[in-house]
Amino acid sequence: MNFYVTFGTPEYLAKTAAEHTDENMLLMQNEDKGILLHESESDSLFKEPKKYEVLDGVGDFKTGSYAVLNNIPVTDEGRPLFEQRFKERARMIENEPGFAAIRVLRPVQDDTYVILTLWDKEESFKNWQQSQSYAKAHKKRGTSEGVDQKPIFPRPSYVTTYQAVKEY
Repeated sequence: MNFYVTFGTPEYLAKTAAEHTDENMLLMQNEDKGILLHESESDSLFKEPKKYEVLDGVGDFKTGSYAVLNNIPVTDEGRPLFEQRFKERARMIENEPGFAAIRVLRPVQDDTYVILTLWDKEESFKNWQQSQSYAKAHKKRGTSEGVDQKPIFPRPSYVTTYQAVKEY
């Protein structure tokens, strides 16, 4: 499965989404920009998208109203270890109240993976961060067993968040 991301003004992206209602797309925005997510077996409709391969996915991403994108740069040498970590993930997030979907996305053209989680609202995401399942899923973080302690990250990761645009 392919996953494409393109950025732009919410107005322009809304026009694109409205022209392709038969496609599996979700329009979102934050205070800085708009983002259009497109999941497909075929090529993207976007002119210059960021392209990813879906390594793991659960849920219907179109049902999400709040998106959290954890952008994680990984060295070429670190890709197998990083991907193995996500193949062995705890899979507890799927049972959290308000959870809509998760996609573990491998970059095709650069080094930054994206762990995309979608929620019904921001509060549900924050509640998950305070939950026992979050603590269990991240229990190795900061320890010698944690992937975060391996020299596979060329620069720090960063998080971006977006709200769904329901009308377009």
